[in-house]
Amino acid sequence: QLRLVESGGALVQPGGSLTLSCAASGFPFNRYAIGWFRQAPGKEREGLACVGTRTGSLEYAESIEGRFTASRDRTKATVILRMHNLQPEDTAVYYCARFVYDYCEGFVVRNVDSWGQGTQVTVSS
Repeated sequence: QLRLVESGGALVQPGGSLTLSCAASGFPFNRYAIGWFRQAPGKEREGLACVGTRTGSLEYAESIEGRFTASRDRTKATVILRMHNLQPEDTAVYYCARFVYDYCEGFVVRNVDSWGQGTQVTVSS
């Protein structure tokens, strides 16, 4: 059974850092690009980062570039999202997602065929 399970969400103060993990199972992990999205209350789901199957295959949204970094651990079938200098506007539910391709081509939701359940990140003092 295909599963994507996020973890690591928490309450953090502005300027803080957080690391999210996405554990994948039930499918050949090294054949699919994996992405991170977030959705804040009342807003559309926003693509943040994509990690393809080939070394160096990465894409980031402009809104988080320079503050967030994504990586994948092929041996653990895990995708990591490291977030720094978090701000209140980063508050959202963060989701990992499996793309239908093995490469990154933007953050088109229709190219996602599976979602995790999400993990809450709250940035507040």
